[in-house]
Amino acid sequence: MSPLRPRPVWQLESTRPDLHQPLDDAFRQVMDPEIGLNIMELGLIRDVQVEAETAHIVMVMTTPFCPYAPALLESARSKAEAVIKLPTTIEMGMEMWDPTYMEEGVGSDWGLF
Repeated sequence: MSPLRPRPVWQLESTRPDLHQPLDDAFRQVMDPEIGLNIMELGLIRDVQVEAETAHIVMVMTTPFCPYAPALLESARSKAEAVIKLPTTIEMGMEMWDPTYMEEGVGSDWGLF
């Protein structure tokens, strides 16, 4: 098993650093119902961008055919929109997720790390 990957740096961190922690907190409220972990613990949020009048999120799923993808994407989008207070879009990234995206210590429950 390869070591854990660091969380990607969101574009928002350089343009609106004041929103990083509130967004992190909001995303931690979005739970994957099958796995029982939140989307931050799983490392599913790959990027957040904030422009003058809109915001955009890139999120991946743990599997390409995740049955909960529509609900997880909408929940993440609406949580972000409530924090950012701008119209927010979300796209499902094509990057393949693997357990090394998980936060440190989270995979131990699965016997991975």
